[in-house]
Amino acid sequence: MTGYDLLSHLKTAAIFSLLGVVLFGIVFGLIVKIAPFSIRKELEEDQNIALGILLGSVMLGLAIILAAAING
Repeated sequence: MTGYDLLSHLKTAAIFSLLGVVLFGIVFGLIVKIAPFSIRKELEEDQNIALGILLGSVMLGLAIILAAAING
């Protein structure tokens, strides 16, 4: 592996990482807009564990889809 190959792979990894972070932000913002209640209040004040599990599951599913898209 030459230096150019390593630099190319690092650049590709950085682009996909940035894409993943932006996608997670968009999805979380969409969930906050769609939800008929305050997500922050439910998680922090009311300690709604079910909502935390649901949000974690959505993010994990998105991560699996993104990883599959990256691997082709």
